[in-house]
Amino acid sequence: MVNTTNWIGLATLYKRETWRFLKVWNQTIIAPMVTTLLFLAILTLAMGAHTRLIDGRIPYDLFIAPGLIMMAIVQNAFANTSSSLMLQKIQGVINDLLMPPLSAGEITFSLVMGGITRGVLVGISVSVAMWLFVPFSVHDAGAAIFFVLAASMMLALLGLIAGIISQTFDQIAAYTNYLVTPLSFLSGTFYSIRDLPTLFQHISHANPFFYMIDGFRYAIIGYSDSSPWLGAAVLVVTNIALWLLSYSMIRRGYRLKG
Repeated sequence: MVNTTNWIGLATLYKRETWRFLKVWNQTIIAPMVTTLLFLAILTLAMGAHTRLIDGRIPYDLFIAPGLIMMAIVQNAFANTSSSLMLQKIQGVINDLLMPPLSAGEITFSLVMGGITRGVLVGISVSVAMWLFVPFSVHDAGAAIFFVLAASMMLALLGLIAGIISQTFDQIAAYTNYLVTPLSFLSGTFYSIRDLPTLFQHISHANPFFYMIDGFRYAIIGYSDSSPWLGAAVLVVTNIALWLLSYSMIRRGYRLKG
């Protein structure tokens, strides 16, 4: 018997995931934009953005703008999938996700696409607001689209895995506080890793968050600390691994079935 895709169910689940955050757009879309602009204001004032240059030619505010945009994107992509599963567990309606005739692949795809959609919308809103204060032009539009989608997918998958494993919102917060935020901050968002000692440069290259931010920075301002092609390869491989892991967890019902 040939398996066919349940397009109606897949689209319905994706629509639910999308409308879930769009109903509170002031919290899920506007709030990250305001927070990111506050980061920009504080950092530019503290670091002397108008006088400090990166690589002797790039103003500091222009250098950090792509990193701040990407940081907002990935944090919200993670939050969307992790909070979605956790809410269903807390409310006791997780069976409503597992009982319909949806395969593990369809559930994974719909939930991840919801996270990607939120990440992209946050990225657009933050980019527009950022451009008003730090005008920039896109160096490579194709690369920008790729890194936004790949980074959103990576964090949506991480959020999905965290949501599956966690049993309380405190555990979800631990993933955010001890994994997502530190890896974001220590990925070259606020500095060039070329300024670090050699040991810490090697450590930074082991951080997948570095490649998404460095690649997106290249796409926006044409500057990177590493090869964008290497960054693209790292994100593709990481996304495949995370997809297989999350798919396997959902297929087995790990910590989802009572």
